[in-house]
Amino acid sequence: MKKLLLGICTALLAFGGMLQSASALEIVVAISAEVGSTQYITAEEYTRRANEALGDKAKVTFYGSSQLGNDKDLMQKLKLGTVHLAMPSSMMSSIAPEAGLFDMPFLVKDRAHLNRIEHAIFWPMIEPAIEAKGYKVIGFWENGIRHISNNVRPINTPEDLKGVKIRTPKSTWRVKMFTAWGANPTPMAFSEVFVALQTGVIDGQENPYTNIAAAKLNEVQKYLSVTGHVYTPSYLTAGAEQWAKLPADVRQILEKTAVDVQGWMYAMGTMDDMALRDELAKTMTVNVADRAAFVKASQPIYEEFAKEVPTGKQMIDKALQLAE
Repeated sequence: MKKLLLGICTALLAFGGMLQSASALEIVVAISAEVGSTQYITAEEYTRRANEALGDKAKVTFYGSSQLGNDKDLMQKLKLGTVHLAMPSSMMSSIAPEAGLFDMPFLVKDRAHLNRIEHAIFWPMIEPAIEAKGYKVIGFWENGIRHISNNVRPINTPEDLKGVKIRTPKSTWRVKMFTAWGANPTPMAFSEVFVALQTGVIDGQENPYTNIAAAKLNEVQKYLSVTGHVYTPSYLTAGAEQWAKLPADVRQILEKTAVDVQGWMYAMGTMDDMALRDELAKTMTVNVADRAAFVKASQPIYEEFAKEVPTGKQMIDKALQLAE
């Protein structure tokens, strides 16, 4: 009888251990970016580092390539708590208009300038506006410097965009930008872009080299025009209410890891830019656009942003000062 009771107790303890393991806190990270893109690689590195730092406190599970939905879907799931962290980029301006600062054409000079903008403008002025909408940004990361590809003609000046159907993210200011340049902008989820280009629903799109290469858009695009018109950050974001429910020590580790990954990500992005451009040039006709012509045509966008967003002019002026 004693042996039987001992066996039962041992089995119960083992079963209890299994239940505890099965109920360990899972942190779900989901993004829409494709395999091989800067966002995807950064999310993978973040997951690895976070799990290493968390130990048995929690486990981070990563889902990429829109496995759990596109950016719009993921923003809803952040509030529901079915996803804990996502990486929206351009669409953040549709959540908080202040984030439209990063949609101002040719505003960001380089990554060093972006770093100054992050600390002087993003965290004190833009992040609180995002948080007021129910989201919490814990990492200021990179999507990249954007360029234009299409199947109609090389884009040297804004006039070359006249009538060209260009896919844009669901960003109000990106749509206004391409409208001002004479294009026919079509907001669309990134996951739909390849087929839309392949079938001729759209003529072109605009993205960093890393996204163009990762999604194999060069297979369905003839021309790549180096414009560098916008530098888009990527925001490691949680739902504010759901974030507050996580244990404090887990939140601290997730935030610290987001900061630690940033430097690694910028170094990788800098190295990859030229290599990816050379790789894309093997199958696409590449030209460098007339930056001055685009800057001149972009002035109305700055003026409209300054009028529509209460802190718009203040942020633009500050960002321009930080470029010097």
